[in-house]
Amino acid sequence: MTHRIDHTPFLVPPGSRVCLADHDPGATAGIHSKKEARKALLEDVTYLAEMQRLLWASDQVAVLIIFQALDAAGKDGAIRHVMSGVNPQGVDVYSFKAPTDEERLRPFLWRPARVMPARGRIAIFNRSYYEEVLVVRVHPEWLEQQWLPPEYRDGNLDGLWQRRFDEINAFEQLMIENGIVIIKFFLNVSRKEQRKRFLERLDNPEKHWKFSASDIAERRHWDEYMHAYGEMLSHTSTAAAPWYIIPADHKWFTRACVADIIAGRIEDLDLAYPEVTDAERSELAAARKELNAE
Repeated sequence: MTHRIDHTPFLVPPGSRVCLADHDPGATAGIHSKKEARKALLEDVTYLAEMQRLLWASDQVAVLIIFQALDAAGKDGAIRHVMSGVNPQGVDVYSFKAPTDEERLRPFLWRPARVMPARGRIAIFNRSYYEEVLVVRVHPEWLEQQWLPPEYRDGNLDGLWQRRFDEINAFEQLMIENGIVIIKFFLNVSRKEQRKRFLERLDNPEKHWKFSASDIAERRHWDEYMHAYGEMLSHTSTAAAPWYIIPADHKWFTRACVADIIAGRIEDLDLAYPEVTDAERSELAAARKELNAE
């Protein structure tokens, strides 16, 4: 496979400090038109379907794809378009909404641990366990409903976020050592573009269902979220599970770039179809002989 998009600028080097103000949400990495992006997307979607068949047949590893973003960044559309060519029987999509009563009584990584993909399968997290260092950092009052280590139960959260970053990194490393490839995307939408998309939802009756009053409430915390995301990206982009900051102001580019990265990452696994044993080869020959004789 030849990469159609240079996504090196979007990769977060491990140990680097991320300031989202330095990342252009409108970048297109040399893709100059929707037509060009759609052509690249179609080619990558077709190739991704081939890679999924190889992933399933080889039965060696699993793939976990994580999407994080602010509202209206295009997570749902990216998932729908990028995965449009794969066999749905081999893909599971999970949306991490507010934790249930049962989940709140347990450590925050219990929820994702229950739905990690089996070998040969792809799992997609539409938002993820990273919400536990994002939304609750912006709204620390929500932590009152969760289980917390004793030292943080008095409201003093110093050290909690770094502790959770370390726990996430250790959790992901454990998953990787057990055959799960983790691909992480932050879809980086600008405040201006988010406003435009919110207004489109309000102006179009067919999109009213996508809008919630909480969207506006969370938008008021834009700067706090930018800081929380910057910290998350800085502390949890590792050599084994790096983050990609994908420009999201142009949906056509976002989808093409995400598809290119996923297809390339699976290709890099250098998987192979299972080899047929001598006994199986004899069975195949016998079956062919019988069918040809009909």
